[in-house]
Amino acid sequence: MEVVAMSEKSGNTRDGFTHGTGETDGTGTGTGYDVVVAGGGAAGLSAALVLGRARLRTLVVDAGEPRNAPSPHMQGYLSRDGMSPAAFLAVGREEIAGYGVELLAGRVTDVTRNDAGTGDAGFAVLLDGGRTVHARRLIVATGLKDELPAVPGVAERFGRDVLHCPFCHGWEVRDQPFGVLASSAMSVHQALMVSRWSKDVTFFLHTVAEEELSDQDLRRLAAAGVGVVPGEVAELVVEDDRLTGVRLADGSVHARSVLYVGPRPVPQTGLLERLGAELSETPFGAYPVVDPTGLTSVPGVWAAGNAIGFAEQVVHAASGGYRAAAAIVGDLLMTDLDAAVTA
Repeated sequence: MEVVAMSEKSGNTRDGFTHGTGETDGTGTGTGYDVVVAGGGAAGLSAALVLGRARLRTLVVDAGEPRNAPSPHMQGYLSRDGMSPAAFLAVGREEIAGYGVELLAGRVTDVTRNDAGTGDAGFAVLLDGGRTVHARRLIVATGLKDELPAVPGVAERFGRDVLHCPFCHGWEVRDQPFGVLASSAMSVHQALMVSRWSKDVTFFLHTVAEEELSDQDLRRLAAAGVGVVPGEVAELVVEDDRLTGVRLADGSVHARSVLYVGPRPVPQTGLLERLGAELSETPFGAYPVVDPTGLTSVPGVWAAGNAIGFAEQVVHAASGGYRAAAAIVGDLLMTDLDAAVTA
């Protein structure tokens, strides 16, 4: 694992960052942090920025697997509209550098609760290189993974002309011939939504039987001008590195320039489950029960970003990280003041 020591006082700079060991916290323990943030996407970096500015010793552990990595750009984030996800993260890492936050390339593999000896519960955080660090508070911003339909061509084109969110990419492909691949109970809703961006929409039922659609579904699809095509999709047709059609199992090809799919979201909640956090089942997976600041049912553990929900866009994730960090700043302050009063 590589530690990126975000401090102007450290040496060994390269790639615009300062690299160090992160082995000292000024107390002699060498592994103690106020906060460890698991995940270095929009939520994790936003939290780290607030924590660093509040002068809390913070470690961000980043596996480098952002959900939006397949996309060449992100949209709908005021002042960042059209920015590439990679550039966005690079700016975020540079910003937290100025506040002494450490960034570690790696993964948190396990977390256990401990007692700091003052009645203030803390956590032992195991990293994938075998190193254990300690934190008074924890933010889980590990996101989720999108499990794509197993149709040849979908994974290869995902984020380009195979899309899942019209709010993210609808404007960029507006008025083109859309296809929507039925893959879940929400696929009808997706087909209706994308009709806002194109009046040429074909809904491919794929493995869904036509009789599974309700009368209301059929009426709405007809009212939106969405064509319904039964039959299993065999593969995507790609010519000159662009989507040109959808081929059915019967060999017929329907010309399409864009295909919307509904990935199965797989929340990365392993750390929260190990800590015994309460989860709530949703149509998009099980997510932690949190309060408005992101506090989970486990004292001292916050969650933010796609770790708390499927629909968290980049702007939502950044906001959630900010809220979680601000809550932690207040929580640690009051904890320390109360300890001082009772000492």
